[in-house]
Amino acid sequence: MKETRIKINLEEIYAKYRPIISFKVKKSLGASNPDWEDTVNEIITNVIEKIKKGEFRGESSIGTFIYTITSRRIIDYIRQKTKVLKYAPEPTPYPDPHEHIENKERAELVARAIRKLKPKDGEILYLYYYKELSREEVAKKFGITLRRLSERVNYSQKLLKKFITYSSLRSSSHSSAFTFSSNSPAFLNKLTMPQ
Repeated sequence: MKETRIKINLEEIYAKYRPIISFKVKKSLGASNPDWEDTVNEIITNVIEKIKKGEFRGESSIGTFIYTITSRRIIDYIRQKTKVLKYAPEPTPYPDPHEHIENKERAELVARAIRKLKPKDGEILYLYYYKELSREEVAKKFGITLRRLSERVNYSQKLLKKFITYSSLRSSSHSSAFTFSSNSPAFLNKLTMPQ
């Protein structure tokens, strides 16, 4: 007899509180969210299970009990979706044709500037910046000390800056500032290739 009473009460609870739970979930998650109905069903199932297990002790009203479960489930859902979104990749924006042209011109300018360096210095910059080898690895490959490698990298950077600045000034008068060298490192061809 007691089980029949619980079943009747559960049916009454379902009929009375399902619309209220649905309203709260739709309001919190958005009516356009396809998961709102699943969340409502999870909440109702959770409420029924807790009542059957005797976790509702009658210290508060059944409405308060259901409201607490509903609020916690909504918060859990939002946290779960936030974690998923935090690690989801950002959609790539459409490429800007002007930006692509500027990047290509900048790469060509840097390639021309690097070709003006001594081949060994160009190779050092290639290994250190493009291949991302550590300074220790590059120094070991060339058989020089770390201090000497740092000096060469810094000196090459200053020369590049000078070449690029000079080229920028000269390009405004429509003349080329650099000549191509046949002894340039092979990696420079990658910089000037259209992507």
